Amino acid sequence: MDTLATTVVIPTVGRPSLRVLLDALAAAAATGPAPQAVIVVDDRVDGDPLAPTLAHIALRNLHVVRSGGGGPATARNVGWRLARTEWVSFVDDDVVPDPDWLGRLGRDLATAAPDVAGIAGRVHVPLPQHRRPTDWERTTAGLATAQWITADLTYRRSALAAVGGFDERFPRAFREDADLGLRISRSQGRITTGQRQVAHPVRPADDWVSVRQQAGNADDALMRRLHGKAWRSLVGAPAGRRPRHVAVTAAAAAAVGLALTGRRRAAAVAALGWVSGVAEFAAARIAPGPRDSDEIRRMLLTSVLIPPVASWHTVKGMWIHRRARPWRGTPDLVLFDRDGTLVHDVPYNGDPQLVTPVDGAGDALDRLRNVGVRVGVITNQSGVATGRISADQVDAVNAQVDHFLGPFDVWQVCPHGRDDGCGCRKPAPGMVKAACQALDVPPARCVVIGDIGSDVEAAAAAGATGILVPTAATRPEEVAGASSVALDLQAAVEQVLAGHW
Repeated sequence: MDTLATTVVIPTVGRPSLRVLLDALAAAAATGPAPQAVIVVDDRVDGDPLAPTLAHIALRNLHVVRSGGGGPATARNVGWRLARTEWVSFVDDDVVPDPDWLGRLGRDLATAAPDVAGIAGRVHVPLPQHRRPTDWERTTAGLATAQWITADLTYRRSALAAVGGFDERFPRAFREDADLGLRISRSQGRITTGQRQVAHPVRPADDWVSVRQQAGNADDALMRRLHGKAWRSLVGAPAGRRPRHVAVTAAAAAAVGLALTGRRRAAAVAALGWVSGVAEFAAARIAPGPRDSDEIRRMLLTSVLIPPVASWHTVKGMWIHRRARPWRGTPDLVLFDRDGTLVHDVPYNGDPQLVTPVDGAGDALDRLRNVGVRVGVITNQSGVATGRISADQVDAVNAQVDHFLGPFDVWQVCPHGRDDGCGCRKPAPGMVKAACQALDVPPARCVVIGDIGSDVEAAAAAGATGILVPTAATRPEEVAGASSVALDLQAAVEQVLAGHW
């Protein structure tokens, strides 16, 4: 059976539709090509583990991980960072793939040109045939023509890593895919449309779903900050009604304010403007719909509320994101100095029994591993060159470090002395470059954490980022010369995970 060079990543909040999707993938994989892995990212804040409820699904290499409720952008980032395939295929937990979806995905990947960074699937939204669609159904139907929608979109993992993945400042399933598509298409290659297709059924919704959706106006403010005033045309998004919503809200506020100050005639004029604006908005939403009494009632009520709610979220988003900088995300690889950083420094240690981890080192490393960031060790061991310890003793100590804190994705050891003129001894960049090359990570997506100046100097020389965690052995001039300093190892890792590196 063929294995596709992709990992399927499914962010979920535990909807029943997840099982429908996984059963469909399992049925397709049983008779055709299968993805190398399927990663379900449980983005609920709490709740019982999902894995036992999915045990019956006959999918090879099905993994369930948790992302802690950070939203779909965070969940997708956790998924793709854990993937080790050339491609990563994102699908939403409420889509139903066509029976030949995996086969067509395989053909999409096989025919992708080298300059293709992403391949979008086709999305079909089934609508009722016996009547006109409701406002909510029409909104969902817009997914079928949305650009770069991650209901079904495959990216090269290298492209995701190069741009830092999804911008986690987008907390909803709204605009985060368009933002990523813009960043990837600008710097990594083309995004084409493949032949595979999924169905995206319309989820049940209450009367107020359109009001809650107005929170997306804050995300529009972030898009404007990151991509300029023309961002809508760049991603093929409709113009929207923000200016009209602001005008209607201003008319309502003016009517109230004028009435309170006794200016009744002016208040009446402002109120008429508000009523006219609401009526126009409601009519525009009612006209294409089924026009039954329930839909008309919903449109009238929500058309009153949407303009002020949308305006509020717009102002809120403009304030929150007023200083937003381009997204960097977390690195692909974090390299640690060994002695003084991960374990307490014992000069020229050749005895595994003397290895003691620094407080919090295990938790800090696990935090990185849990979100798919690879970790490694780079260590100068000049005692080998001077005869104070043997290479076998270094290996034994490293094995003990690995026992306490591993597994590590890469180890790099320099056994040379200060005057040997090698290219690997820190502050030379050799070990950083070798570790990046071994894992196919660009140095620009690598962070080095260490306790002395040579650690951060090696990072800079390799094109990586260095973070200094001072100890008693760190000289004041090394602290002063470091571009980034953290209080301790855990603080350094928090800094990395927050994208501040």
